[in-house]
Amino acid sequence: MSSHYTVPSLSDKQGAEVAAMLQTQLSRYNDLHLTLKHVHWNVIGPNFIAVHQMIDPQVALVRGYADEVAERIATLGGSPRGTADAIMNEHGWTEYPHDRDCADVHLAALERVYSGVIAETRENVKRLEDLDVVTQDVLIGHAAELEKFQWFLRAHLETADGFISRLARGA
Repeated sequence: MSSHYTVPSLSDKQGAEVAAMLQTQLSRYNDLHLTLKHVHWNVIGPNFIAVHQMIDPQVALVRGYADEVAERIATLGGSPRGTADAIMNEHGWTEYPHDRDCADVHLAALERVYSGVIAETRENVKRLEDLDVVTQDVLIGHAAELEKFQWFLRAHLETADGFISRLARGA
């Protein structure tokens, strides 16, 4: 149920539109932080400790993004849904394909997950340009950090000639 109010200068319809967009973003963030924690628990191999320790700050930040987006939905007059059902109905990728596996396998899969989340976040930034610059600013900040985390993953996967390994490309 949504309220009959939103932030000043947005119509109720515009507020509801932004809140609906953010609901999908919220589910993606919730799915991402759970996926990151899954990797944290299941990574093995020679690079275990580096990847294990690299993942936790990402989990914390993405969980914070989920909270920030949920609070923005409420500010806009919406009702954020953080349930498992909401995640399953609104997440943007197929189920994470790996359990206990080596770091390169997990990092390659995460690199593809990040590509999807970043692309969707950037698309939402574009959609918000003439609609709600405050929400746009929030997502711009999120996109910058997500891109930095993707760079961390890619640094582990990059070959000496500057290419991302075939494993990361799903080949």
